Amino acid sequence: MAGFVSGDFTLFFFFLLSFAIMVPQIQAGTGYAGGGIVELDDFLKVRAHEAREAALKAYSPNPEKVTEEFNKQVGEALEGANITRRDLKENKECKATNSIDWCRRCRPNWARNRKRLADCARGFGRHTTGGKAGRFYVVTDASDSDVINPKPGTLRHAVIQEEPLWIIFKKSMVITLQQELMLTSHKTIDGRGANVHIAYGAGITIQFVENVIIHNIRIHHIVSASGGTIRDSELHLGLRTQSDGDGISLFGATHVWIDHVSMSRCKDGLIDAIMASTAITVSNCKFNNHNSVMLLGASDGYDADKIMQATVAFNRFGKGLVQRMPRCRWGFFHIVNNDYNRWEMYAIGGSSQPVIISQGNRFKASNLTIPTLRREQHQENRSISRGRELFPSIVTKREIAPWSVTKNWQWRSEGDLFKHGAFFVESGPPLKHTPVPEKNKKSMIKFKPGSFVGRLTRYAGQIKCKAGRPC
Repeated sequence: MAGFVSGDFTLFFFFLLSFAIMVPQIQAGTGYAGGGIVELDDFLKVRAHEAREAALKAYSPNPEKVTEEFNKQVGEALEGANITRRDLKENKECKATNSIDWCRRCRPNWARNRKRLADCARGFGRHTTGGKAGRFYVVTDASDSDVINPKPGTLRHAVIQEEPLWIIFKKSMVITLQQELMLTSHKTIDGRGANVHIAYGAGITIQFVENVIIHNIRIHHIVSASGGTIRDSELHLGLRTQSDGDGISLFGATHVWIDHVSMSRCKDGLIDAIMASTAITVSNCKFNNHNSVMLLGASDGYDADKIMQATVAFNRFGKGLVQRMPRCRWGFFHIVNNDYNRWEMYAIGGSSQPVIISQGNRFKASNLTIPTLRREQHQENRSISRGRELFPSIVTKREIAPWSVTKNWQWRSEGDLFKHGAFFVESGPPLKHTPVPEKNKKSMIKFKPGSFVGRLTRYAGQIKCKAGRPC
């Protein structure tokens, strides 16, 4: 299996020090604050402190073990299921093609056993259980007319409750949020059995909370909201600045799993995870028609994001995407078995020495030429300059620092499939392969190569679910 050169326990103690000063920095305005917070009052100070403690607890000082576990699960799912095109054709009821979906999609009684989903997270977000420990809350009303005293039966009323909740929907609906939807900890938003859209208004904010699952909804046409007084808990009203217009924003959030969500056309990012968010998995999602897709890491000046660890797996990066799939800073990022189709600038980028491990992805480059104006952005070393117009075929983009510095960042590609001239500029220490004892070889199954990506991502995005049929 692959092992990765990354931070050791010394770095872990550095993270402890960084987080010890995080809250005072926010209060003093000397760190990366933002996040829509006008004033960090006593309630939010407690939340920020709790978020810091949760992140430290969730941080894995040996992230390579998490990636190896994920790769093993991918292999076991495919080997155990023996997936072929004939299987998919003959078993139309069970539309599961990867390790996350095989955990629960082939069971027709999903509507009576919804919480099985909470056992299926993989990667760095693997311990996310959402509202599994709580009762069901049924959203019956698509309105969002009161952000201070939300109406019972609305999604906003559900997510501000202090207790764990598994939130489901009575019927299909389009929810247009008047302001950011502020979630509390231990929530699952489960759109199965209905066609749920968050659209034409503000997006979802997961700030200083932990243990959130967002599953099987559509998020699109998100706009910037004006801000003002918004209830972010049964116990608290907060004064918010104008929102950025992200689809889903993570700010100091821990244990977050975003799965089978279709996203497009948001004003800012589709998914942003900043301010030392960690233990994140983004899986089985479909992204289309957007510029800056996914930002993982707040700022080149905010090194507390070294604690960020995220898995991006089984997603389809589809038509009309330009860049940031994802764009990473500081942390450790496992990008595995995703499908990239005709990006316009670059696919995976970053700055501030993130560790990026790309395994088993399929990169299909565009056939569009890059304007001369942009050519320099794609010349990460001398070998890329060819004295002619380039195609947007380069997968990677390093920013801020020169190649003499970025060549030391660990960005490695293994088992990726490159089509239409796509190429990945590797750098930093190579992946280490440790011999596996004979008795363990059967259990130590690698990730699947990029040629498997079509079937692994076949059902990415929101899926149609009917009670009594596998979903």
